[in-house]
Amino acid sequence: MQLIVDEKKIKKTFLLLLGGILAYLAGQSSWFVENWYVAKFYPLWSNFLKKGSSFFPFSLGDLLYTCIIIYLLVRFLKWVRLFLLSHQRLTLFWLAMHRLVQLGLTGYILFQVFWGFNYKKGGIALQLGLNPTAYNQSEITTLTNQLIDSANYYRKKIGPGYLPIFTKAALIKDAQIAYNQASKQFPFLTTTIQSVKFSMFEPIADYIGFSGYYNPFTGEAHLRNDLPGILNPFIICHEIGHQLGYASESEASFVGFLAAKSSSNPYLQYSMYLDLLNYSFNEQYLLYAKENYVAFEQVVKNNRNRMDSLVKKDRKTIRNFFYKRRNNISPISNNLYDQFLKMNQQVAGIDSYNEVIAWLISYQNKRHAYN
Repeated sequence: MQLIVDEKKIKKTFLLLLGGILAYLAGQSSWFVENWYVAKFYPLWSNFLKKGSSFFPFSLGDLLYTCIIIYLLVRFLKWVRLFLLSHQRLTLFWLAMHRLVQLGLTGYILFQVFWGFNYKKGGIALQLGLNPTAYNQSEITTLTNQLIDSANYYRKKIGPGYLPIFTKAALIKDAQIAYNQASKQFPFLTTTIQSVKFSMFEPIADYIGFSGYYNPFTGEAHLRNDLPGILNPFIICHEIGHQLGYASESEASFVGFLAAKSSSNPYLQYSMYLDLLNYSFNEQYLLYAKENYVAFEQVVKNNRNRMDSLVKKDRKTIRNFFYKRRNNISPISNNLYDQFLKMNQQVAGIDSYNEVIAWLISYQNKRHAYN
């Protein structure tokens, strides 16, 4: 084996480094992001990916990830064996580092082109003129009360029976109708929903810690088929938000809210309010607990008294589902995802999911200002 970094490898690394620098600089240019990537490239590229991957009945993205993991694992084991048998370990080590740098730069460039530049765009704030800022106890309490009342209303509209588990076809149909209706008021939500898959990683989903996800390399939105049935109607609206190019988790949830709120389907509406209630409760309790424990206990009591018994029952069923599936690996996965989000300008990391509450309050404040 020749343990010398040849000239071709050096040139390749240099070109990849140059490409990485250019990709970084391009992401810092709002003109490039808004006028070229968002307005021209991404819509065409996203549609191409969705159409291409929709031909496969299974998740092409999950298969891709699996192949990459197996490839890297095999290469690593071969390298370890070679390293242990080699008399030129230092040279072999630096060759491996050189290869890792190449892989890292390649991955960074591909990620930016396929998806990453979406983190840099103005997004929903620019499109709706929203300015989510810090909110006070009164604002979060008002919103929480509205969400509870809406959840109560749609749960009663559904009736006292068991909540169904929806087929993928039904989920896509309902989400498409919702987005079609929302696009009449918000043209930027116009989309043809394609390439929605149930995840192949469902057996290890509790360890990875996901309820749905988007694969930027194949354009596929992924759902879990083992969740309590009422969760997936809103999860699919959230993931379609990612397909549309809303990168941050809070924006994808807010886009999902705009779509679901436009729907006449009580299951979709109820699914949406159940999901948003979790974030609203988290933010409300945190805000009150920081200042006054007595006030915190009172607001918890008020929420319980305000909530319909059927909504309480559904929330308990969902809590029990996730409680039974607790494990020691999921916190590690969540921490890794937290760091990934922070690297992509979501300062709050995994807590950025809760930031949808700021979008909702900002949206309501703007609507009230015009009324």
